[in-house]
Amino acid sequence: MTIHALFTSLDLIGTFAFAISGAVAAHQKKLDLFGIITLAYTTACGGGIIRDVCIGALPPAGLSDWRYLALSIVAAGLVIGAGQLVQKLSQPVLLFDAVGLGFFAVFGAHKALVYGHSMEAAIILGMISAVGGGALRDLLLNRTPVILQKEIYASAALVAAVLQTGGETLGWSLRWVPWVAIALCFAIRYLSLCFHWNLPRFANDKE
Repeated sequence: MTIHALFTSLDLIGTFAFAISGAVAAHQKKLDLFGIITLAYTTACGGGIIRDVCIGALPPAGLSDWRYLALSIVAAGLVIGAGQLVQKLSQPVLLFDAVGLGFFAVFGAHKALVYGHSMEAAIILGMISAVGGGALRDLLLNRTPVILQKEIYASAALVAAVLQTGGETLGWSLRWVPWVAIALCFAIRYLSLCFHWNLPRFANDKE
């Protein structure tokens, strides 16, 4: 598998995971078929579209490549058809979010570097790629985005983006760096959910 094919696969896997996340969230809110597909697509492609606009990759892949919409439709269909099975998973939205988070952080950072942007830009855009779709999903569902809550979410994506950007800049093998970054991101996010790890909050002194 070529490096280009590897990163394309990572992007599509992340797209499918986030599409499942969006579809499950829409299904839980009892939206209709159009609503479920819309949430699946927005969650899957929102962050990537923001990233592509920022780096000048126009038109964005999420709008120009039919596979992204197709994966969103397939994800919506799976959630509708196997809704009871999906709901048995513990916190299904957060679980699929955790899966997609690392894939998008890694691919977003890599794509920013490919387009000639700095390490700093690659790290930031990798994180935006990972959290952007979930934030749009939560806003459309009229709830506080996970990124603005006390949970370890964007921090996990940031770790993956830093590792991918640093490894790629230092010339480490792209055959293993992405997978390590993805695994580390998932582990941080999943363990934070299991053990209720949170970033510190600062209470108002008047409270």
